[in-house]
Amino acid sequence: MTTATPRYDGLRLKKFDDAVFDDIDTLRSAIDDRIEQLLSANGQSDSLAKAMRTSALSAGKRMRPLLVMLVARDLGCASPALIDVACSVELVHAASLILDDLPCMDDASLRRGKPAIHIQFGQDVAILASVALLSRAFGVLSQSQDIQPATRARLVATLAQTVGDQGLVRGQFEDLHGGVRSPEAIATTNELKTGLLLGVAVDMAAIMCHADESVSQQLRAFALAAGQAFQIKDDFLDGAGNDSAITGKDTGKDIGKATLINTLGFDEAQRRLSACLTEADRCLGEAIGGKGRTRHFMGALFAKEAKGARFVAEPAKPRELRPSPQLAELRLN
Repeated sequence: MTTATPRYDGLRLKKFDDAVFDDIDTLRSAIDDRIEQLLSANGQSDSLAKAMRTSALSAGKRMRPLLVMLVARDLGCASPALIDVACSVELVHAASLILDDLPCMDDASLRRGKPAIHIQFGQDVAILASVALLSRAFGVLSQSQDIQPATRARLVATLAQTVGDQGLVRGQFEDLHGGVRSPEAIATTNELKTGLLLGVAVDMAAIMCHADESVSQQLRAFALAAGQAFQIKDDFLDGAGNDSAITGKDTGKDIGKATLINTLGFDEAQRRLSACLTEADRCLGEAIGGKGRTRHFMGALFAKEAKGARFVAEPAKPRELRPSPQLAELRLN
């Protein structure tokens, strides 16, 4: 017998107010509480269950689930089902990190300052935990209440496309087997590995809000640019001289690997990072307006790189939706 996912009352609709959403730590705590509840529903306490919980609840920015909830709030939606939609994205992200760290993939020993899941529990348990987290993500999404069936079907389909052979799986494959690649190919891989999960976060927020297509397009363009920026930033953090104790993961893993820094050099990679941030802020501003919690959140994430010049709460001038030269450059094709 199938049991529907219960309603979550930890963040009730009536509490979706400015006080809650202006406090990112409170919102992050609510997400963690819900994930803990979702992963303890079956009462299992063996190594598989522990590996799933350790991965999903390890210290992290919770950037993707926060984007779901903040973008939705900025678009005027406060459905109590948002937290389950957000958690489904985070469970997929946790599953992808387990796989990324495996010896046959990136062969990483550290993740978020602690031993990688395969180091703690063994490779067999790590692989099974990743599969189980993916399954749980789709179960949470498909069974979540307070979502109309047609909307729920769109959410499930969107998440499935993100994971599959044209999404995260394809990005990891190209990263492992791409060899020497052009900047265009590297940018495409970055989009698949990083931009897609940011994209699905904003896509699912837009679906929940029944946003019109022009808004959805600008949000996707924001996610594309932000994803490129995060990947370039991550490449810089991987560079020589950075301490694993600070970054929370192995460094030097990209030495000899096809990255924009290795291919184009430090200065050009820095220029592209700045261009990505500028484009991400422009697209986000056109999607949600000049003032928004999402822009403040992104500004905090990129405070060092943006130097306070991006994601500021200034009124955005309305303009007709059109492809921009900056976005064309970011796509590099």
